[in-house]
Amino acid sequence: MYKLWLKKQKLSCSKNVVDIVQYGSSIIEGNSPNDIDVAVIFNKIPLKNQLNEAQNLKKQLTKISVLPIHIKSFDFYSLFDKSNFAKEGILFYGMSILKKDYFSNALGLVPRLHFFYSLDKLKKKDKIRFNYMLNGKGGKYGILKKYGGRLVKPGMIEVLPEHEKIFNDSIRKQTTSFEVRKVFTSI
Repeated sequence: MYKLWLKKQKLSCSKNVVDIVQYGSSIIEGNSPNDIDVAVIFNKIPLKNQLNEAQNLKKQLTKISVLPIHIKSFDFYSLFDKSNFAKEGILFYGMSILKKDYFSNALGLVPRLHFFYSLDKLKKKDKIRFNYMLNGKGGKYGILKKYGGRLVKPGMIEVLPEHEKIFNDSIRKQTTSFEVRKVFTSI
Protein backbone atom coordinates (compact mmCIF):
# COMPACT_ATOMS: atom_id res chain seq x y z
CA MET A 1 0.00 0.00 0.00
CA TYR A 2 1.36 3.35 -1.01
CA LYS A 3 -1.10 5.56 0.87
CA LEU A 4 0.65 6.14 4.17
CA TRP A 5 -2.03 8.58 5.35
CA LEU A 6 -4.55 5.72 5.37
CA LYS A 7 -2.46 3.54 7.66
CA LYS A 8 -2.91 3.70 11.39
CA GLN A 9 0.42 4.61 12.89
CA LYS A 10 1.76 6.39 15.89
CA LEU A 11 4.56 8.60 14.70
CA SER A 12 6.79 10.07 17.35
CA CYS A 13 7.84 13.61 16.46
CA SER A 14 8.62 16.89 18.18
CA LYS A 15 6.24 19.82 18.50
CA ASN A 16 8.36 21.59 15.85
CA VAL A 17 6.83 19.37 13.17
CA VAL A 18 3.90 21.22 11.60
CA ASP A 19 2.97 18.37 9.27
CA ILE A 20 4.22 15.26 7.48
CA VAL A 21 3.07 15.18 3.85
CA GLN A 22 3.12 12.40 1.28
CA TYR A 23 3.35 13.71 -2.28
CA GLY A 24 4.63 12.72 -5.71
CA SER A 25 3.83 9.74 -7.90
CA SER A 26 2.71 7.55 -4.99
CA ILE A 27 -0.34 9.80 -4.51
CA ILE A 28 -1.73 9.37 -8.04
CA GLU A 29 -3.98 6.33 -8.30
CA GLY A 30 -2.99 4.03 -11.13
CA ASN A 31 0.74 4.85 -10.91
CA SER A 32 3.48 2.37 -10.07
CA PRO A 33 5.93 4.46 -8.01
CA ASN A 34 9.49 3.44 -7.22
CA ASP A 35 9.54 5.28 -3.91
CA ILE A 36 7.37 7.34 -1.60
CA ASP A 37 8.10 11.05 -1.37
CA VAL A 38 7.53 12.59 2.05
CA ALA A 39 7.95 16.22 3.09
CA VAL A 40 8.32 17.15 6.73
CA ILE A 41 7.16 20.71 7.35
CA PHE A 42 8.77 22.38 10.36
CA ASN A 43 8.41 25.54 12.34
CA LYS A 44 11.50 27.74 11.98
CA ILE A 45 14.23 25.65 13.66
CA PRO A 46 17.93 25.10 12.84
CA LEU A 47 18.63 22.99 9.77
CA LYS A 48 20.59 20.41 11.79
CA ASN A 49 17.54 19.80 14.00
CA GLN A 50 15.33 19.52 10.90
CA LEU A 51 17.59 16.88 9.38
CA ASN A 52 17.82 14.85 12.60
CA GLU A 53 14.06 14.90 13.10
CA ALA A 54 13.43 14.02 9.43
CA GLN A 55 15.75 11.01 9.64
CA ASN A 56 13.99 9.85 12.80
CA LEU A 57 10.64 10.05 10.98
CA LYS A 58 12.10 8.26 7.95
CA LYS A 59 13.06 5.30 10.17
CA GLN A 60 9.53 5.15 11.56
CA LEU A 61 7.87 5.39 8.13
CA THR A 62 10.21 2.78 6.61
CA LYS A 63 8.79 0.22 9.05
CA ILE A 64 5.26 0.62 7.62
CA SER A 65 6.08 1.16 3.94
CA VAL A 66 6.55 -1.40 1.20
CA LEU A 67 8.60 1.09 -0.86
CA PRO A 68 11.69 3.11 0.03
CA ILE A 69 10.98 6.49 1.64
CA HIS A 70 12.50 9.63 0.11
CA ILE A 71 12.24 12.39 2.69
CA LYS A 72 12.76 16.17 2.45
CA SER A 73 12.51 18.74 5.19
CA PHE A 74 11.15 22.27 4.82
CA ASP A 75 10.17 25.17 6.97
CA PHE A 76 7.47 27.48 5.61
CA TYR A 77 10.08 29.84 4.18
CA SER A 78 11.86 27.15 2.19
CA LEU A 79 8.58 25.44 1.21
CA PHE A 80 7.27 28.57 -0.51
CA ASP A 81 10.62 29.63 -1.98
CA LYS A 82 10.43 30.05 -5.75
CA SER A 83 13.41 27.71 -6.21
CA ASN A 84 11.57 24.81 -4.52
CA PHE A 85 10.50 22.55 -7.39
CA ALA A 86 8.59 20.21 -5.06
CA LYS A 87 6.29 23.04 -3.93
CA GLU A 88 3.50 22.37 -6.45
CA GLY A 89 3.44 18.65 -5.73
CA ILE A 90 3.30 19.24 -1.99
CA LEU A 91 0.65 21.97 -2.15
CA PHE A 92 -1.61 20.47 -4.82
CA TYR A 93 -1.23 16.70 -4.42
CA GLY A 94 0.18 16.41 -0.90
CA MET A 95 -1.71 14.34 1.66
CA SER A 96 -1.10 14.97 5.35
CA ILE A 97 -0.09 11.78 7.12
CA LEU A 98 -0.93 13.38 10.47
CA LYS A 99 -4.30 14.94 9.55
CA LYS A 100 -5.28 12.34 6.91
CA ASP A 101 -6.43 15.04 4.48
CA TYR A 102 -4.97 17.30 1.83
CA PHE A 103 -2.12 19.42 3.18
CA SER A 104 -3.51 22.47 1.38
CA ASN A 105 -6.70 22.23 3.46
CA ALA A 106 -4.68 23.46 6.45
CA LEU A 107 -4.07 26.63 4.41
CA GLY A 108 -7.79 27.03 3.63
CA LEU A 109 -7.44 25.67 0.07
CA VAL A 110 -9.14 22.70 -1.58
CA PRO A 111 -7.32 21.24 -4.63
CA ARG A 112 -9.37 20.08 -7.60
CA LEU A 113 -8.76 19.15 -11.23
CA HIS A 114 -11.09 20.48 -13.91
CA PHE A 115 -11.29 18.46 -17.11
CA PHE A 116 -12.71 20.48 -20.00
CA TYR A 117 -13.66 18.32 -22.97
CA SER A 118 -15.44 18.63 -26.29
CA LEU A 119 -17.48 15.91 -27.98
CA ASP A 120 -18.30 18.00 -31.07
CA LYS A 121 -16.14 15.96 -33.46
CA LEU A 122 -17.40 12.59 -32.20
CA LYS A 123 -20.04 10.43 -33.85
CA LYS A 124 -23.28 9.87 -31.96
CA LYS A 125 -22.29 6.32 -30.91
CA ASP A 126 -18.98 7.66 -29.51
CA LYS A 127 -20.82 10.36 -27.55
CA ILE A 128 -23.03 7.65 -26.04
CA ARG A 129 -19.95 5.56 -25.21
CA PHE A 130 -18.42 8.62 -23.50
CA ASN A 131 -21.58 9.06 -21.43
CA TYR A 132 -21.49 5.39 -20.37
CA MET A 133 -17.85 5.77 -19.37
CA LEU A 134 -18.75 8.72 -17.12
CA ASN A 135 -22.11 7.56 -15.74
CA GLY A 136 -22.10 3.80 -16.11
CA LYS A 137 -24.40 1.35 -17.88
CA GLY A 138 -26.37 -1.73 -16.94
CA GLY A 139 -25.98 -1.39 -13.18
CA LYS A 140 -22.24 -0.73 -13.35
CA TYR A 141 -20.81 2.49 -12.00
CA GLY A 142 -19.16 4.97 -14.28
CA ILE A 143 -15.89 6.66 -13.36
CA LEU A 144 -17.68 9.72 -11.93
CA LYS A 145 -19.41 7.75 -9.18
CA LYS A 146 -16.59 5.25 -8.73
CA TYR A 147 -13.95 7.93 -8.12
CA GLY A 148 -16.01 10.76 -6.64
CA GLY A 149 -15.92 13.05 -9.65
CA ARG A 150 -18.77 15.30 -10.63
CA LEU A 151 -20.10 16.75 -13.84
CA VAL A 152 -20.11 20.50 -13.20
CA LYS A 153 -21.67 21.25 -16.58
CA PRO A 154 -21.60 19.62 -20.00
CA GLY A 155 -17.99 19.73 -21.07
CA MET A 156 -16.52 20.09 -17.55
CA ILE A 157 -15.74 17.48 -14.91
CA GLU A 158 -14.29 18.13 -11.44
CA VAL A 159 -12.19 15.42 -9.76
CA LEU A 160 -9.80 14.94 -6.87
CA PRO A 161 -6.10 15.25 -7.76
CA GLU A 162 -5.26 11.62 -6.90
CA HIS A 163 -7.61 10.42 -9.68
CA GLU A 164 -5.90 12.47 -12.40
CA LYS A 165 -4.35 9.52 -14.23
CA ILE A 166 -7.57 7.47 -14.25
CA PHE A 167 -9.66 10.30 -15.71
CA ASN A 168 -6.90 11.39 -18.07
CA ASP A 169 -6.48 7.87 -19.49
CA SER A 170 -10.24 7.21 -19.70
CA ILE A 171 -11.05 10.49 -21.45
CA ARG A 172 -8.06 10.16 -23.79
CA LYS A 173 -9.44 6.82 -25.03
CA GLN A 174 -12.64 8.59 -26.11
CA THR A 175 -11.44 12.00 -27.31
CA THR A 176 -8.20 13.95 -27.58
CA SER A 177 -10.09 17.23 -27.38
CA PHE A 178 -9.69 17.97 -23.67
CA GLU A 179 -7.71 20.14 -21.29
CA VAL A 180 -6.86 19.74 -17.59
CA ARG A 181 -6.61 22.67 -15.17
CA LYS A 182 -5.45 22.59 -11.58
CA VAL A 183 -7.50 24.86 -9.34
CA PHE A 184 -7.81 25.70 -5.68
CA THR A 185 -11.12 26.62 -4.11
CA SER A 186 -11.56 27.99 -0.61
CA ILE A 187 -12.93 25.91 2.23
